[in-house]
Amino acid sequence: MIAIFKPAIFRRFLPAAFILLVAVPSLQAQKVTQIEILNADIIRTDKSLGPGAQKLLGNVMFKHEEAIMTCDSAYFYSKTYSMDAFSNVEIVQGDTLFLYGDKLHYEGETKLAQVRQNVKLINDSTVLVTDYLDYNRVTEIAYYLNGGVITEGDNRLTSEQGYYNTNTEVFNFKDSVVIVNPDYNIYSDTLEYNTKTGISYFFGPTEIIGEENYLYCESGWYDTDKDISLLNKNAYLENESRILRGDTLYYDRNTGFGRARSNVELFDSTQNVILRGNYGIYYEEKQLATLTDSALMIQVDGPDSLFIHADTLRSIADTSSLTDTKILLAYYKVKIYRHDIQGMCDSLAYIEKDSIFHLYGTPIIWADENQITATKIELKTRNEQLHRIFLRDIALLISQEDTAKYNQIRGKSMTGYFRNNDLVRMDVTGNGQTIYYAEDQGIIIGVNRAECSDLIIYLEDNKVKKVNYLVQPSGQYYPLDMFPENQRKLDGFSWNEEWRPLRFSDVYIWK
Repeated sequence: MIAIFKPAIFRRFLPAAFILLVAVPSLQAQKVTQIEILNADIIRTDKSLGPGAQKLLGNVMFKHEEAIMTCDSAYFYSKTYSMDAFSNVEIVQGDTLFLYGDKLHYEGETKLAQVRQNVKLINDSTVLVTDYLDYNRVTEIAYYLNGGVITEGDNRLTSEQGYYNTNTEVFNFKDSVVIVNPDYNIYSDTLEYNTKTGISYFFGPTEIIGEENYLYCESGWYDTDKDISLLNKNAYLENESRILRGDTLYYDRNTGFGRARSNVELFDSTQNVILRGNYGIYYEEKQLATLTDSALMIQVDGPDSLFIHADTLRSIADTSSLTDTKILLAYYKVKIYRHDIQGMCDSLAYIEKDSIFHLYGTPIIWADENQITATKIELKTRNEQLHRIFLRDIALLISQEDTAKYNQIRGKSMTGYFRNNDLVRMDVTGNGQTIYYAEDQGIIIGVNRAECSDLIIYLEDNKVKKVNYLVQPSGQYYPLDMFPENQRKLDGFSWNEEWRPLRFSDVYIWK
């Protein structure tokens, strides 16, 4: 016995929203045309199916307006303008749309085709395969809800539910959406795909996974033809050991170029460095990243983390190194904060392979109670601990005794040594000058002003405790009340404590 498809049975399983969608045209005033029988080997009247019902066998062909429907056998209900078709079902509409399946129920009044089992819809170069498909010829929308596979060019798309507008050639998918491409896979919760433009639009959590990188967002689009994307809402790009985040993230897979806006963050796990800003660009192949607008670098080390702010931060690959190391460039209005050392300058370069910070343009370093200045400063770290400091040309170290008294050491160049991140020694080379206040039981009793080409300063608890003059110095000791006012400051003296960042957020404040 051949099974009979009843319209009520199909409608019972359709979502209410879809019933409304496909039924709207029937609510409008329109002329209902009868389905025409073009061919059948055998045609019989079968009253058991209802008044005027007919059974058709062999090479069955129907026509309804511009659509041609063929099958091996069918039941035709002339009174209700409907039909059921079985085996080798085919619907041809125009020269671009072909719909195949094992079973069909068709309503002539609403022009709704319900195709079941081994369903295939071909529209131009797009092929949809499923076991459950409803196609409304008025709205030109096809719908499935229990899984479907779409192939279009190099893309293969699967989902649990989907709508397809055969006129606009736009798919809307929901639930376990997957696009498989030779270069990447896309996994999404809700997605719209335009087969004409090749653009996928995301409306929920989405992953784009390639061989060399990983993209995530919760809103945005991806052009599958041009391999470019614009991602929003928790968007990020992961490449090897680096992650680029931003409220808006543009990415060109062909060139490896990424651009991020607002709340931008680039994290390098190998160097344990974070770059932040509100605008950033990134080139994968060159390993070049530039951040501006509240740009901040964080060298992560727990309580010893280092913060650097500048108008512009740039990270580039160090081509002179045999290892995967970076050079960080910071320029204009640079400020540095770590709990045990702070600084400022006009521009900075950090050479990772040497662990040296190079400060240019009126650089200042504050180490506990000491202010250090020079024409150029180099600060070397080892195992993320302060190790050496090199002062080039017109070097000056100042520490404050009280509001009017300052210990001062000046020279052509200096080298400082740290122990457990504390400055413990300074070697002065060339044109050494000192102003050093002498104490007795914590009370200042006098001051030494001396000159010596080379000398060594020893510090304890971040204060100058002893000065060794390596050659015979020239100078004078003054009782405190006899120290001339015009002798109290060495050339180049400038006390800049008000510019010192006392917490990491102060790096954004410029003088």
